Order: sequence, then C-alpha cells, then structure tokens
Amino acid sequence: MRLLPREEKFFHYFVEQARLIAQASQVLRQAAEKGPSALREAEVAIARLEQKGDEIIHEIFTRLNQTFITPLDPEDIHSLGSHMDDVLDGIEDSVHRLVAYKIDPIPQPMIEVCRVIEGCALMLEKAFEALNAEKPLLDHCIEINRLEDTADHIVRAAIADLFDKEKDPFSLIKQKEIYEFLEMTTDYCEDVADALQNVIVKNG
Repeated sequence: MRLLPREEKFFHYFVEQARLIAQASQVLRQAAEKGPSALREAEVAIARLEQKGDEIIHEIFTRLNQTFITPLDPEDIHSLGSHMDDVLDGIEDSVHRLVAYKIDPIPQPMIEVCRVIEGCALMLEKAFEALNAEKPLLDHCIEINRLEDTADHIVRAAIADLFDKEKDPFSLIKQKEIYEFLEMTTDYCEDVADALQNVIVKNG
C-alpha cells in the first residue's frame, strides 16, 4: 500500500507539450514555405498553441508543488517544463517578427532553419513518447544536438551573406534578428535534449 501519493501524470503532460511544439513548428515551417501571405494566419495559430502550452506548464508546476513523490527528481521536472516552455515561446517570437518586420520574400536560409526547428520538434516528440513508454531515447537527443549544429551553420552563413550583400541597414537588422530568434529556438530544443540526457544519467 502506498502511503504517499505518487504523480505519474507528469510524463503525459510532457508528451502533450511536445506535441504542441511539433504542431507549432509545422505551422511555422509551412507558412515560411508558402510566404508572407500565410504568416499572419500562422501567427494566430501558433499563439493559440502557445497558450495551450502555458496551461500545460502551469499544470505541471502546480502538481509538482502538490506531490510528495514524483517519477523524476523535482528539479528535473521543473527543468524539462521550463525548457519546453522556452521552445514554444521561441517559435511564437520568431513568427511574430516575420510578420511584424514584413519580410518578403522569405529568404531560403530562414526557411531551412524553420525546417530544422520542425526536425528538432519531431525528435522531442519522439523522445518524450519514449520516456513515457520507458523506451530508449538517447538517439533522439543526439539527433537534436546534430540538428542544432546544422542550424548554427546555416545562420552563421546567412548572416555573413547579409553583411556582404544587403545594402539596406534596416532590412539587415530585421533579418539578422529573425535569424537569431530562429537559432535561439533550436538552442532551446537542445536545452530540452540536454535535460533529458541528464535524466537518463541520473535514472539509468
């Protein structure tokens, strides 16, 4: 008989959050590929997903404060939740700037980084599904690290090209900032992967 409550639903919430991240990343990538006309609708859709994500994170933290025995160390649950929240925020910040700065056409490297973000998000979804099913997830984390490195290379090359070819300083500043937010979003994905790897080490 268990005398203290053990909350097993944390993994379910993590999977839900990972799926929201995957949906938001898909919306971002599809809108970037379609062009500026699709971005405003995408911004609204992503804002809704981000709001749902906030509700899930709030529920995770509420349960964390109310639960005596958790399936992972409380600091690991808090770290995973916080980093996943950062990913959704990064996607929302990126699409907002694409709309606000009226980037037209969308440069090919931006589209490529959006594809990388979607790739990271799909790996996160698989990783949390594996965690929920008590299956190996290290390969998914390694792939996220590889994708983040790919994004770094794309962004560095794109920004260097901007400084070499873009004559309008305002356009340069806007595009550079968007690249930095997109890259930051892949960094946030890597933060989640690193937190997951920490869980693997501590619970292996």
